Formats: sequence, structure tokens, C-alpha cells
Amino acid sequence: MIAHVFGLPFHDPNPPADSRSGNRCGRLSNNAAPEPVAKGKTITITGKLERANWDTYTYTGYTQQIVHLQERSLTGSYATTSSHRTGTGSQAGVEKKTRTATTDRCYRYAFEGTSTTPPVNGTGDCVDVR
Repeated sequence: MIAHVFGLPFHDPNPPADSRSGNRCGRLSNNAAPEPVAKGKTITITGKLERANWDTYTYTGYTQQIVHLQERSLTGSYATTSSHRTGTGSQAGVEKKTRTATTDRCYRYAFEGTSTTPPVNGTGDCVDVR
């Protein structure tokens, strides 16, 4: 929390409990590509897990976290098909998996959360298989 003391910004190392509540907001993006895709070709599902950085006021990649790749039919419910650890370094928070295109499907990544970051699901991205 930044307070202004004598007109200068001041970082309070012990902010009021309600200002941070111990959690950092997270977000999870995903993209399944290419769209549309020919049956039998490869689909790449890319996701990026990020969480709020209080020092820079930006979202940064959340590394070495377990994310679950989920998929569903166009009318079904999401089910986890595999679990993976997010990347580090230049690939901070990034996860990338491939699947073979067989039928129209929707894909997303899901994060169960930690003691400092609540759970979050990516929005689904559906692929048209032709």
C-alpha cells in the first residue's frame, strides 16, 4: 500500500489487512490454434498463468505452478485431461501442449490456486475441425 507522507510516496510494509487480504489476483489466458484445422492435424494449446505483482503494479508470469489442461465437446462440461508445470525464465508462466484434431473441441487451462493466489480458469477456446 502506498501512502503519502508529507507529500512524498511512502510504502507501508504493514498495510491494513483489507488492502491486500494476503492474496494476489491471478489470470490465465489460453489459445488453441490453428482455427479452423483439418482433421488429423496438430492443435497447439498455449496458456499463460500470471499473477499481480505489487511492486510493479503489473501481471507477471507465475512460474513452476501446476495447471490442468481441460477439454470438452461443444456442448459438454470441462474435464481435466492432463496436468503440467508452468515454465520459467523467458517462458515464465507459459504452458504449451499439442493434441491431434479429431472433432470440434474446446480447450482451457485451470489453476487450483495456492495460499497466496486464488484459483482461476482460463476462458475456453473452441477449435473448428474440418
